[in-house]
Amino acid sequence: MPSPYRALFAAPGSKAFSAAGFLGRMPLSMMGIGVVTMVSQLTGRYGLAGALSATIALAAAVAGPQVSRLVDQYGQRRVLRPATLVSLTAAAVLLFAAHYGWPEWVLFVACVGIGCVPSVGSMIRARWAALYRGTPKLHTAYSFESVVDEMCFVFGPIISIGLSTAWFPEAGPLLAACFLAAGVFWLTAQRATEPEPHPREHKDGGGTALRAPGLQVLVATFVATGAIFGAVDVVTVAFAEEEGHKTAASVVLAVYALGSCVAGAVFGLMHFAGAPERRWLLGVCAMAVSMIPLLLVGNLPFLAVALFVAGLSIAPTMITTMSLIEEHVPRAQLTEGMTWVSTGLAVGVALGSSVAGWVIDAAGARAGYGVPAVAGAVAVAVGFLGYRRLKRPAPGRGGSVGQHSEREERHMA
Repeated sequence: MPSPYRALFAAPGSKAFSAAGFLGRMPLSMMGIGVVTMVSQLTGRYGLAGALSATIALAAAVAGPQVSRLVDQYGQRRVLRPATLVSLTAAAVLLFAAHYGWPEWVLFVACVGIGCVPSVGSMIRARWAALYRGTPKLHTAYSFESVVDEMCFVFGPIISIGLSTAWFPEAGPLLAACFLAAGVFWLTAQRATEPEPHPREHKDGGGTALRAPGLQVLVATFVATGAIFGAVDVVTVAFAEEEGHKTAASVVLAVYALGSCVAGAVFGLMHFAGAPERRWLLGVCAMAVSMIPLLLVGNLPFLAVALFVAGLSIAPTMITTMSLIEEHVPRAQLTEGMTWVSTGLAVGVALGSSVAGWVIDAAGARAGYGVPAVAGAVAVAVGFLGYRRLKRPAPGRGGSVGQHSEREERHMA
């Protein structure tokens, strides 16, 4: 591990909460695809499987910010454990209902309950912020977390699909639930690094973090960005099937995540001066432009190369986004603010995958790559329209990060 990353773990407890966060985040990439695999194997109904997966994503998009808001007020331990128990109970109901053929409405209710799963990635980033706020190490920490996210998305679906197809249909979602339980309960047992809660008894802490104009721009942009991700996933599977190598889709999508992983690792070693909103807007533009070569794709090897290049802009943009959230959201609402961006992504993924599926059915997989291209153009438009809001961090937001000199000093501003 390069020395800047090694230096992160000099802080007591950082290795433990990072490891717990890795386990707790694995279900993010395992549960949805695991449910699709499980239900399609047990019932042969892909429509039902997709609808259940979308229900989980949308329920998480609604519940996630509310759970994180409670975490900011009452602390991670007091909120994450009950929320996780609700999610685990719902997952157990789903597995039994699918196995024994219970009514479909039970499946959907269970999927809504699973959506109470906490945003573990936001919890870990909040712990890093509590440790390194106002220092260059926080930029490196956010970069490391972006790499961890991509590792989850590289290995999670492979593990989930592999277990459900090679062992028994419920194996993938079952392991995802086990990862969630182990990760969250291990994390919440670590009290020394838990960020201090901020009860909303004073005027500054009232309301939702989404009231911040800068956060509104970030969330709106990442709805369009999520549409890119959701569309690329669906269209790539369809394209691989048209090419006669459907199983290769997982490898090609892993290459997409690998590109982001590599870029995130390198980005964390770099130091930047100047306003972060310019780098953020440049990253959004790069993500949009990288979708254009997909319109010219002719075979799977070319697609893999194009997606690897496209992935290079993802992690740096996400890292800069997390830095901007600190400047536009009060410290007492940091976890909620981070979760709102994840919610925007989740909503975008659901929209992008749905629209892409419709286009594929109507015009084929190659035409489907027009969906992420359009979504990228929308993201750029929203980014430019909201750019002025990002140039004006609210007074007192993100602690001391409102001071321009400190923003530049810590290289993440």
